Amino acid sequence: MTLPREVFLSHASPDRPLAGRIGGILQHHGISTWFAPTDIVGARQWQDEIGRALRRCDWFLILLSPASVASMWVRRELQYALNQARYHERIIPILAEPCDVESLSWVLSSIQQIDCFHQSEEAACEEILRVWGIDFQKR
Repeated sequence: MTLPREVFLSHASPDRPLAGRIGGILQHHGISTWFAPTDIVGARQWQDEIGRALRRCDWFLILLSPASVASMWVRRELQYALNQARYHERIIPILAEPCDVESLSWVLSSIQQIDCFHQSEEAACEEILRVWGIDFQKR
């Protein structure tokens, strides 16, 4: 599996701390990660920045939680990724909290999830990195 050029990390605002920690671990392992709170600079139209990132990234990670299932923006980001050929087999759902995943998209239930709720964040990140053949290294 080739390494990603850049990973888009989709999440709802209440899940920002977890998304930031996962993004930081990926960055530590050399995986460029687009994360809205750190990559959208002041005076920018954030919806345009999200659109540019979605067009540029080649992998899509989505944190699944009740907040993300309810988020209009997470839904829009996922729909975009599902409709782009370059994201085929490059969408990684990460279960942050139990939620009704199928209400976000019926397609997600057919993609193997990484469980970050029933196991440690470190173990979940180890699974994510294994997708690209990268060994987890503690900081």
